[in-house]
Amino acid sequence: MSHPERRLEELGLTLPEAVSPAGTYVSAVRSGDHVYLSGQVPLRDGQLIAAGRLGDTVSVELGYECARQCALNSLAALKAEIGDLAVVARVVKALVFVAATVDFSEHPKVGNGASDLLCELFGDAGRPARSAVGVSSLPLNSPVELELVVELRRPEHG
Repeated sequence: MSHPERRLEELGLTLPEAVSPAGTYVSAVRSGDHVYLSGQVPLRDGQLIAAGRLGDTVSVELGYECARQCALNSLAALKAEIGDLAVVARVVKALVFVAATVDFSEHPKVGNGASDLLCELFGDAGRPARSAVGVSSLPLNSPVELELVVELRRPEHG
């Protein structure tokens, strides 16, 4: 598998600048071999790419794109913390929050936007354990928010 950032280029994607936290928290916390990433919403160039709820004003296809953008933003925060995405051993856990109407039930299809991108970049090591949870609202009226836990490779000693 090629370097994750080269793979992004091959996919025609650019890793954005890491988004600054909007409150009293940090974007990433490293603990041992793991990095816990705070929730990311689908901001692109400082603006949400969609607002509202799935099952109302946001389609499943647009929700998928939002989850994909959340993954890109998470990777930007991760790179800011660790310096090089090539040291990712595996994406351990993804938690996808989907702002949705009470009758909406396609949360997994929305979450695939994030999971598919992670798999494209890291292969099987990008396939996380995942939950996709419906909620009544999210920050900034975002339709999707993504939280990740990533395991890093241990440095070679030699």
